[in-house]
Amino acid sequence: MADFAEIHLNGNAYKLPVLEGSEHEKAIDIGDLRDQSGFITLDRGFKNTGSTKSAITFLDGENGILRYRGYPIEQLAEKSTFLEVAYLLIYGELPSQPELDKFLQEIRIHTLVNEDMKKIFDGFPINAHPMGILSALVCSLTAFYPESVGDMNPEQEHLSIIRILAKMPTIAAWSYKNHMGHPVNYPKNRLDYCSNFLYMMFALPVEEYEVNPVIADAMNKLLILHADHEQNCSTSTVRLVGSSRASLYSSVSAGINALWGPLHGGANQEVIEMLESIKADGGNTNKYIEMAKNKASGFRLMGFGHRVYKNFDPRAKIIKKAADQVLTQLGIKDPVLDIAQQLEEAALHDEYFIERKLYPNVDFYSGIIYRALGIPTNMFTVMFALGRLPGWIAQWKEMRESKEPIGRPRQIYTGYTERNYLGIKERK
Repeated sequence: MADFAEIHLNGNAYKLPVLEGSEHEKAIDIGDLRDQSGFITLDRGFKNTGSTKSAITFLDGENGILRYRGYPIEQLAEKSTFLEVAYLLIYGELPSQPELDKFLQEIRIHTLVNEDMKKIFDGFPINAHPMGILSALVCSLTAFYPESVGDMNPEQEHLSIIRILAKMPTIAAWSYKNHMGHPVNYPKNRLDYCSNFLYMMFALPVEEYEVNPVIADAMNKLLILHADHEQNCSTSTVRLVGSSRASLYSSVSAGINALWGPLHGGANQEVIEMLESIKADGGNTNKYIEMAKNKASGFRLMGFGHRVYKNFDPRAKIIKKAADQVLTQLGIKDPVLDIAQQLEEAALHDEYFIERKLYPNVDFYSGIIYRALGIPTNMFTVMFALGRLPGWIAQWKEMRESKEPIGRPRQIYTGYTERNYLGIKERK
């Protein structure tokens, strides 16, 4: 393969380096194109533009492959824990037992948040969206730890990472308690990461609460499956904000806000809303399967197919098993979840969906699990953010270590050319 590409503009030829990734992905490096030719490239939404080199996550949508630091997602979901995967993403290798023990202990001693943060928390109305609370309180960590802004030594950077990993579940659970009008629970550090979060979410002062290990295991898998997904909207936002040397907390807060947008993080919520609307219409799944096949109907099955995975979502196969275990273990009788299972069965065996590879994706099954656990739909994106946190941290850390310049996309200006100012009386 040639080590350069040639582009011809206005009678001139420009040679641009050709790069190849470790998984044989090809790219043309246009970094010097503007300096050489005066031209820039236009790629709306950056669908065909690589903004960085990264060694964290490999995603092959055509073949349904997802790997973290080279490890297949199937192996990690089966054999690992969420915090082990977090360590892998952030620090590049799976930890030894002493490294993992130290990492877990560091997180345990930082799960509490400053009591002054409760004053901020108490200012939110009961109907405040949990993502708004999460974003605000995570961002406020920068004010509590101002040394996190700008350049940090390795010890300071590591402490910032530990703090946000430890405190985000506490903040997320508190956002749920605000929605419910319940008193907050402080963390119990004898519990593992997922069990501690479930305790802070669901325990009430009037009765004992024991974490169901099947539920904790399902949550562990869900968090692993969402831990990173290459340069998506929220991850790119974290890197772009972090490129200004903003703190990790501010950068993650920006990622939370990007994830909050319904086109990014709201897919599993849309699944449940779709199922509830089918139930309200009588629960006839055959009717909606036929509507999904008819483009003129305007109806689309949410949670089927994926804009990146053109074959199948490798995460969906893993989480389907966990969803089946949760529903069996809890013995839930919910007509909405019955409708979900009917849609799943139809889509997996209907030639229309098979030919188009419209299989249930991770959002479909994660929505089912969250519904079964009693988590309200406006908390679904908070759960997504909690899972994505290690990926955001890893991407922010990689961006700083590679000394990437501050992000500054170009544009093609389409407004007025130069015109003269008119006084107020001269304007029509």
